[in-house]
Order: sequence, then structure tokens, then C-alpha cells
Amino acid sequence: MNEGSPTRSRLIALAEERRAMQEGYVFLDEKCLLLAGEMLRELQRHDALAQTFAAAQRTAADALRAALARHGLEGLSVYPPARAGSLALTLSASALMGIPLHRAELAATPGSAPPAVFPSPEAEACRTAFVALAQAATALAPVVGNLARLLREYRRTVRRASSLHDIVLPELEAEVAAIAGQLEELERDEALWIRGARRGS
Repeated sequence: MNEGSPTRSRLIALAEERRAMQEGYVFLDEKCLLLAGEMLRELQRHDALAQTFAAAQRTAADALRAALARHGLEGLSVYPPARAGSLALTLSASALMGIPLHRAELAATPGSAPPAVFPSPEAEACRTAFVALAQAATALAPVVGNLARLLREYRRTVRRASSLHDIVLPELEAEVAAIAGQLEELERDEALWIRGARRGS
């Protein structure tokens, strides 16, 4: 608020501060639009990946039921799994205004499991279905994180923009108006004093 006596230099400094705050508000407003646009794109990506994940989950559940019906729980539990080296995770990242946006992909090498003693198409389909489920989950997980980071930054930016628009800028406007009014009053008093001094001499 108003500190010290009103001067032209103080008025100019406040006007500059007000201009800088207005530019800051415009920047934050544009940042909100960019973040909202990116959130919409990530939401669309999330929805598509979530549908893929849900379909893979249903397929895996059906394949598991069929494999259990064929082998039983004990038989399926000793069925040879895919080798650990058959799955390769690829991570990539980009950034939007300093906010990291991650992507992940799980690649599987087909036919990398050791041979089963009692092989069956149901067990093979079960293994394939669960690899597809893991791939769908791998693609979906970083998008959830991206959305959380974007939403957090969006809320923070909206709070800052609202603070500038609703509190800081009105206070600066009021202070500029008060100092301008005081300076006008001082100039008027000075003009009256000079006029009175001339009449007296």
C-alpha cells in the first residue's frame, strides 16, 4: 500500500509495477490455456488406453478361466512362464513448460518361453493375454501420472492468476489512483500558494 509521501517517481514506479503484474497475469492466463489443452489431449489418450486395458483385462480373465478349466490351478501354476529377458521396457519423456510428460512401452519377444511338459492352446493363450494386459497397463500408467502433474500445475497457475487479478492488481490500481489524487491535490495547493504569494508581493 501507500508508503511515504506521494511523489512522481513513486507514481511512475507503481505504474511500471502494475504493467509488469498485468503482463504476468496475461502470461499465467495463456499458461492455463496451454495446460488445459494438453490435459484434454492426455485425457483422450487416457480414455483410449483405458479402453484397451479394459478389453485386455476381459480377454485375460477369459483366457485364465479356460486355462484353469484345462489344467487346474496346480497344473497352471507349474506351466513355464515367459523368460524374464523376453520383455523390454522402453521409456521416453517430453516436457511442457517444465512439466515432464512420460510414455512407456512394453515389447515382448514371441515364443520365448521354455517348452511345457503338457502344452495346450488354452495355456498359451493365457500367457499371451497376460502379456497383452501388462503391455496395456504399461502404456496407461504414465498417462495417469501425466494427468496428475498437469492438473496440479493447472490448479497452481489458476490460483496465481486469480491472486494477481483479484488481489494484487486491484491494490496497485487503488494505490496508483490514491497517489495520483494526492499529487493533484498537492499541485493545486502549490498553485494556490504561488498565486497568493504573487498577490502579496
